[in-house]
Order: sequence, then structure tokens, then C-alpha cells
Amino acid sequence: MEKGIFDGLKVLDCASFIAAPAAATVLSDFGADVIKIEPPGAGDPYRNLPNLPGYPHSEHNFAWMLEARNKRSLALDLSKAEGQAVLHRLAAQADVFITNYPPQVRQRLGITHDHLAPHNERLIYASFTGYGEKGEEANKPGFDSNAYWARSGLMDLVRADEHTTPARSIAGMGDHPCAMAFYGAIVTALYKRERTGKGSHVSSNLMANGVWAASVLAQAKLVGAKFGERRPRERALNAVTNHYQCKDGRWLILSLLNEDRQWPTLARCLGREDLVTDPRFETKKERHARSVELIKIFDEVFATKDLAEWRKILDGNGLVFGVVGILDDIPNDKQMIENEVLVPFENDTMLTINSPIWVDGSRKVQPRKPPGIGEHSDEILRNAGYDEATIKALRSTGAVA
Repeated sequence: MEKGIFDGLKVLDCASFIAAPAAATVLSDFGADVIKIEPPGAGDPYRNLPNLPGYPHSEHNFAWMLEARNKRSLALDLSKAEGQAVLHRLAAQADVFITNYPPQVRQRLGITHDHLAPHNERLIYASFTGYGEKGEEANKPGFDSNAYWARSGLMDLVRADEHTTPARSIAGMGDHPCAMAFYGAIVTALYKRERTGKGSHVSSNLMANGVWAASVLAQAKLVGAKFGERRPRERALNAVTNHYQCKDGRWLILSLLNEDRQWPTLARCLGREDLVTDPRFETKKERHARSVELIKIFDEVFATKDLAEWRKILDGNGLVFGVVGILDDIPNDKQMIENEVLVPFENDTMLTINSPIWVDGSRKVQPRKPPGIGEHSDEILRNAGYDEATIKALRSTGAVA
């Protein structure tokens, strides 16, 4: 069995909802031994996400399957001194400690960088927050819906126009890109440790990642650029970088940035070669000036065929376009399966979503189903050097479950 690039790397995942533990998942995909530390009783609150109103009904805990695959679970009460002592011992033996508890909570639980670093000078301490570690909002709780999506301007910017209701994000939409940035911070710190022999404190936050995602327009604002009117799809400024509805109700989006070269090909594929010599649309300048007229023509053309037909017609002609996918497409997406975007769990045919990084010559581990609450508590404690009597004593105090 492939052990992975990070075989032997020990990671403590003391985090929840969603970016920080997702970064730990990526490390586990490449072979790291990730210990999920969660409170006794109900465990990590993220386990309950699919039970909240509005989520799909399933016999499987789909959220937990994605975020906690490959991990071992230790149910540890960090409000107790005995629980904190266990964590400090584990940190002394670990390579990476991951948390997204706010700074004041870390202080109360005895898991700040200052608490853990003295136990292990090689420890990478990775902290993730909603709004950063400094300033009056450092302890403010945040989810990606507010700290990433709303705060950054993305929630406003994706509106069709200024009168449209702001668009809501979906669960994890900001967290998972943030997880990749956080993973990058951790791996950068591991590289630094290879050069210096010393661990370090790395951090990231939802707000920073949100502005990074909105960066092109945010940077334009920072340099004082003048913004034009925000126009709805029907009045877009460029018909060949717009989206269109097909006969079956599905949508596709054109992204023809090399317009001068691609315009005749598009007209031919649409069965409207007459548009190439139409004086209204003969040049790019004229097409942009009359974009509303051209969009109306395209709307009528695309409405004549189903999406599958248009894909066959447009593919292979050098035209850049994309399907506006729906969730129903994903389980049978051949391209995703062949490129291991979707991979099966170990000893199962059920698919899960792979982390979006591949390293040539090194396969990832086969995804393993997530753990139950405290499923590996005794095993983890034994590995850390605790004897059976001490483990029993820790259980009797409620520090371990």
C-alpha cells in the first residue's frame, strides 16, 4: 500500500468548521497520521452539520466523511487539566498542531503557541481564524459565509446588478479554498524546518482568503479605478463571454477571449455564418457596441438545441466554453473520475472528493472512512506512551472518552 509523501508525519487536528480540519485532511491524503481531537460526548460539532435545516437527507454523514477521512479520533476534554496535559504530551511528539479556536479560547484551554512550543521546538503551530489574529475582531467568530464571502465583497460582486438580492454561498465554498491556502502555509513551514531545524507559527484566515479571491476587482479599487455600471446578463458588454440557456433548460458559458480569431468559428458552429459579414457585428468594436442585439440572437440560437447537442457541436473547435454544471452531473462525470477528482473509499465503491493536488510519482493513500467519536482514544494514548492504568485513570476523570 502507498504510504504517501508525509508518511511518519504526526498531525494534531484540534479544529472544526471547516477550513482548518480540511487542511489536515489534505495532509492525511498524502500519508500523514492525523489525530482528530474532539470533545467527549457529542464530539466535533461539525458532525451535526447534515442535521441542520436545509441540508440533504442521507443515511451517511456526508460532511464528516469528507472532512474526517483517514483520521484517528481522540475524545479529549481540554477544559480539564488532565486533558491539557495529554495534549501537551502529544504535542511534544507531533510535527504539526492545527487549531481554529479563537485566541482567547486557546489561552483558556492551554493550547496557545506559547503553551505548546516549549514542549517541542520542531512543532509547526498552525492557527486559523475568521478575521486574523490581531485587532478588535481577532476573537470574533466567523464562518466562510460571512468572513470570506460577505466581508470580501464577493457576495455583492456576483450579483447580476445592484438591485438584485445578494447571493448566498453554499457550505464550504470558501472554507475549502482557504484549506488549500492553510495547507500551503503548513507545508511552507515544514520546508523552513528542513532548512533551520526549528518549528514556527503559521496562520491564515477567512477574511484574507476572501479578499484574495476577489483580488482583481479589489486591487482595481485599491488603485482608484473607475468602475462602470454593473449590467445583467441580457445587457452584458460582450456576447462571447456570456452564458446562455439551452432548449432543455441547462446553461453553458462562453469564454472567448481571443475573439478576433474565434468569432468566425463560433458563428459557423451556431449555424449563423451570416453574422460574420453582418455589418452590425463585423468588427470586435461593433460587436461590443451592439452586444445586447447579439445576446438576443444567441439566446434564440442556443434555445434550439439541448446542452448535450451543443457540447458536441462546440467541442473540438478551439472554442473556450463550459457547462454550467449541476450536482446531478458529478457522480458520473467521466473526466472527474479519470483524473481522480472523485475517488472511492477503501474497500468500497462509494466515491469521495479528492484534494486538488497531485505529485507525479507519489500516489495518495486510499481514502478511509472517518472515525467514530473517540474511536482510537486508547490506541493513541498507548502510542504516546501511556500505560493501561493511566489510561483507565484518565477515563475515570472524564478527561478522555
